[in-house]
Amino acid sequence: MTSRNDVRSSKRGNLIFSAILVLLVLGYAGRVMFLEGEQPALTELTVLFVSCMLILGALWNWMLRRQVTAFMNSVDEMVDRAIHGREKLTHFDETSLSSLEHKLLRYIEINQANEQNLESEKNTIKELISDISHQTKTPLSNILLYSQLLAEMPELGGDTRLLLNQIESQSEKLEWLITSLIKLSRLETGMITLHSEVTPVIATITSAVSHIYTRAENKGISIQIACDPLTRARHDHKWTSEALFNLLENAVKYSEAGGSIRIAAEGNEMFTRIDISDTGMGIPGNELEHIFKRFYRGHSAREYEGIGIGLYLTQKIISLQGGFITAASGVGTGTKLSIFLPQV
Repeated sequence: MTSRNDVRSSKRGNLIFSAILVLLVLGYAGRVMFLEGEQPALTELTVLFVSCMLILGALWNWMLRRQVTAFMNSVDEMVDRAIHGREKLTHFDETSLSSLEHKLLRYIEINQANEQNLESEKNTIKELISDISHQTKTPLSNILLYSQLLAEMPELGGDTRLLLNQIESQSEKLEWLITSLIKLSRLETGMITLHSEVTPVIATITSAVSHIYTRAENKGISIQIACDPLTRARHDHKWTSEALFNLLENAVKYSEAGGSIRIAAEGNEMFTRIDISDTGMGIPGNELEHIFKRFYRGHSAREYEGIGIGLYLTQKIISLQGGFITAASGVGTGTKLSIFLPQV
């Protein structure tokens, strides 16, 4: 925007300068003829003078434009050579063009070095995440296996069995937490690539519902789906299904027994909108802007199990596909979360 204003100001300045030059020359010629009277020789000399001044002014303006154009072409070629690593256009001299090229090359070298450092750090993070995933998966699996084997022993007392159930429950939570954090880290570092394509969203919705249906049924929560089978969106089936599952899991968790959940999908020219509405306890208005933050949990939600990563992970998945998510809620009136996925 600034460069456009500078160009307009430069053109305006040239026009003003040209107009002032013409007015000065014509004014000077008119003043001379008025003072000296009508003399043929003086008139011819004045006309010649005016013509020469106007020609010189036009020639100077043309040469200035040509110099500017040549300079801009040189800068354009210089930038192109620097980007593609070709031979330098100028030598090490004292010209402004050479100084500009030297600074540009230095800037590109710094950027390339930073990119290499970032790539190196990214690879290090990938290796670290893989190590964490491998090193934690085995002991957690062993803890779960041993607790299940102990639970099969008939001679265990009531208190011992209760503690054993707690060990198994907490181990499952820890396994889920580590899996979610690793998954999130892989998404943020680009280790996981989403493959989006334009497909009907009904299959993605039903896949998410199938994973939460048993929990909803145990609480007596009904799930309704209103989606035209032809409604399509550009999305990754697997990861979008997981994002929807996170939303449905929260809807089931924070809804009282006997509640209901409604899923509605509708397409327009740019986006396909998927609404998930529940009859849960709702979210206070002052907390809505924070619910998509990492590890954030509202005051009324802290009595429920969770760590506050599901909505953050969902937003990350949707944004990586070029979409976005919104929330509308009120205390005691339920919550509606809307996912917008691009059509193309």
